Amino acid sequence: MPQPLEVLGAMLLSFALNLFIAQLYRSTYKGTRYSQDFVQTLIMIGTITTILIMVVSGNSGIAFGMFAAFSMIRFRRNLGQARDLGFVFYAMATGMVVGARLYEMALIVTLLVGALLYFISRSDAFSPRKASHLLTLRMTSDMSFEERLNPLWGEFTDQAELLSVRSAQAGMMTELRYGLQLKTGVKVSDLMERLQIACGNNRVVLTPTGNELDV
Repeated sequence: MPQPLEVLGAMLLSFALNLFIAQLYRSTYKGTRYSQDFVQTLIMIGTITTILIMVVSGNSGIAFGMFAAFSMIRFRRNLGQARDLGFVFYAMATGMVVGARLYEMALIVTLLVGALLYFISRSDAFSPRKASHLLTLRMTSDMSFEERLNPLWGEFTDQAELLSVRSAQAGMMTELRYGLQLKTGVKVSDLMERLQIACGNNRVVLTPTGNELDV
């Protein structure tokens, strides 16, 4: 079993490394649902994982009891982005390596992975070549949306895909949803102005799909 001073040192090292992970998460976050609570939870997860690994080391009875207890715990927060889950595993892995008393490896791996994640984020790697948008608009049911909208797609977009068509307001309106890839240099204000004219000044919503908006 590890001595109390070693456990204390491992906790402090794990806490410092998970502070680094939390700061990395904050500096690379690009969404609109940043949560201070989630970032603080990352630090807690990594540090507590270190304690657990050190406690159960070499004691199968304690390990089994902890496994049974933690199997009943559920993660209650809905993750805003897929990368949030990746950071949870990042913090847990760091805590595990420190708990296994591989201190040099924990320091090297945490900093190296962090540097790579920062580089990927700042270089905007794997981003789409053109901005993609989701368009929702309404027209009166007597309008031919193909005749009114197809000329606009040729002028403003590289690609326009009809995603859904449904009736609204007791059948008096038609609601359309499109996925769009705008041409380079297109002004959204110009597209919105033409869309308003085409749909008879009815409802038009154009949303960049990279944004985490509740619509």
